[in-house]
Amino acid sequence: MKKVDILILSNAVGEVVTWVRPVVKALGQKLDLSSVRISVILSPCPNSTGTEAAIAQSYPEVDRVQTAADFFPFLLWGKTAANWEWHKRGIVVFLGGDQFYTLVIGKRLGYKTIVYAEWDARWYRYLDAFAVMNTDVIAKVPEAYRHKCTVVGDLIADVVLEVKSAPKSNDCSSMVGFLPGSKPAKLMQGVPLSMAIADAIHQINPAIKFIIPVAPTLDLSTLAKYADPQFNPLNQTFDEVSGKLITLENQSYLVTNRGTKIQLITQFPAYEFLVQCQLCITTVGANTAELGALAIPAIVLLPTQQLDAMRSWDGIPGILANLPLVGTNFAKLINWLILRQNKLFAWPNIWAKTEIMPEIVGQIVPMNIAEMTLDFLANPAKLQRMQNLLLQNRGSDGAAHKIVEIILQQLEKL
Repeated sequence: MKKVDILILSNAVGEVVTWVRPVVKALGQKLDLSSVRISVILSPCPNSTGTEAAIAQSYPEVDRVQTAADFFPFLLWGKTAANWEWHKRGIVVFLGGDQFYTLVIGKRLGYKTIVYAEWDARWYRYLDAFAVMNTDVIAKVPEAYRHKCTVVGDLIADVVLEVKSAPKSNDCSSMVGFLPGSKPAKLMQGVPLSMAIADAIHQINPAIKFIIPVAPTLDLSTLAKYADPQFNPLNQTFDEVSGKLITLENQSYLVTNRGTKIQLITQFPAYEFLVQCQLCITTVGANTAELGALAIPAIVLLPTQQLDAMRSWDGIPGILANLPLVGTNFAKLINWLILRQNKLFAWPNIWAKTEIMPEIVGQIVPMNIAEMTLDFLANPAKLQRMQNLLLQNRGSDGAAHKIVEIILQQLEKL
């Protein structure tokens, strides 16, 4: 009979694939699973796709999964939808969601608690241990609680190792990836801007290939709407570009009115495609951290053509920018003020405290970005230098096994 419960808290498909998967795989390699029961409980997330439970259940190490729809009754009253029973000994492991949930559930079950902290370690007074991505996370924690923190590296880097060890395509063509975002405000300018840049590059070098990894929360028909000037007025702003969704040989493309094809990648995560890119052109956000983990050179764009596009700031600015009715005006004001501060926005740049990935802020001209991209592609040494700097500042791999070591240490205290 199994004697110990390991309860993993997670939320969206990204975390389930890139955080939960390597950790449960490492648990299976390190522990005797006949004495351990692994459960995954999902919490609601605006980035969820509804496939998270099925993906988690497909992992052979996982014994049981509860969907996000049943999360709050469990959080509030401790009752799962299937009336799960719990062993007296156990541990709650945070791999996505809100760290506060770990505190509440850990106290309710009387279990030890571990949080994987990518950016910030919260509730450090009450939680037992933190597996942090780098020393920057520890620096934000009061010295009295830093003994709870252990640097483990970047969980995404563990996934990257698997991707890079897989067979590569023999296609030697240069490839540029576009990451225009996944939320409507970003897609409104990101999709036409990506198409206009691709057009400008294609005019000069038609041999270059283009891809867009499509966010799992986004279907292709919705993405294509932002390429349609009848739906998206910003298409006129960026060289009057437009695009249509077509399918060729079971592969989907966004084809511009000038004939440029951009392949749409629906596989998630799309790392095996991204690592074949010589360069990516991206908006700000967590995607810059993923590109940094993959050590893929990138140009980061912050267009001011639509100042209300960025609404994902932390704290009060983020709350104000997302208020109904008045949020758009707050977003414009907040973004105008923030962009004037000359701060760094891409995560690899923030960690390194210097600009590794070029950040282009202002009224973006597609041809200027195309010329910058072509200059990088024509100078492999410049790309290699950026890649080397990204590798130096990336969280180390092996995070999953280090997290398992922390789990074992906490279990020994039970």
